[in-house]
This record gives sequence, C-alpha cells and structure tokens, in this order.
Amino acid sequence: MLALTSYSVVLALHIIAVTVAFGFSLLAPVYVPYVRRAHPQALAALHDVQYRMETRVTGPAIVLLFLFGAYMAGENDLWSESWVQVPITLLVAIAIGGVFTIKTIKRMAAIAHAGITASGGDEIDLGDEYEQLYGRYLVVQSLLCTLVLVAVFYMAAKP
Repeated sequence: MLALTSYSVVLALHIIAVTVAFGFSLLAPVYVPYVRRAHPQALAALHDVQYRMETRVTGPAIVLLFLFGAYMAGENDLWSESWVQVPITLLVAIAIGGVFTIKTIKRMAAIAHAGITASGGDEIDLGDEYEQLYGRYLVVQSLLCTLVLVAVFYMAAKP
C-alpha cells in the first residue's frame, strides 16, 4: 500500500518547483548562443520568451521551492545542516543574480527588436551595446547555472 506523508508530498513539490524554476534557464548558455549564431532574426522573440519565463515562472517557482524547503527543514530540525545552509545561501545569490539577468534580457530584447526592424530583412547588426550585454549575460547566466547545480548536489549528496 502507498503511504504518503506530508514530508514526502512536500519533498515532491520541492523537486517539482526546482525543475520548474530552473529547467528552462539551466540550458540557456547552450540555446541562446545557438539562436544568436544560427537564427539571429529570432533573438527578439527568444529574449521575449526568456523574460516572460523568468518573471512569470522562475521567480514564483523559486519562492515555492524555498517555502517547501523551509517546511521540510523546520519539520525535521535541519536548519543547522550544511546541505540545507549552503543551498539557501546559493538560492539568495541566484535570486540576486536573477535580477541582473532579467534586466539584461529585457534590454537585449529591446535592442534585438530595434535591430531586426532596422535591418529590413538584410543582415542584422545589433550593435556594441547588445554585444556587451550579451557577453555579461552569458557569464552571469553560466555562473547561475553552476550555482543551481552545486545546490542540487548539496541537497542530493548531503555532504
């Protein structure tokens, strides 16, 4: 017989929230450079989607994953465990970095829309500002993805 406990249900919800929060963003360092290189005319739409996902999915899911995690830590008196403290610290850093990322994506979308419109179907030149933003975005996004993976490792391996 299947015996569900409140802890096991909240644990499942916590894992689902992590997947929802970071699933789309985790591979951005792979798919954004690909779109930029192979389909630059799609960059405006891509950045629009990224912005919507980050603000309407990732942000709320981060709040939920924290609440579910806090419930489990509180119920089982786990706050002093390093595998709880390290991911919480990383989550704060991820949230702060996410604010930068969201602002950058919004600006890159605006530049891409203007550049695509100005190109009139010819080669798209997004300019120096876009290139600078893109470079910073890729570095920060890659760092945030690494922090997510380190947090998942801590939660799973419990070192």
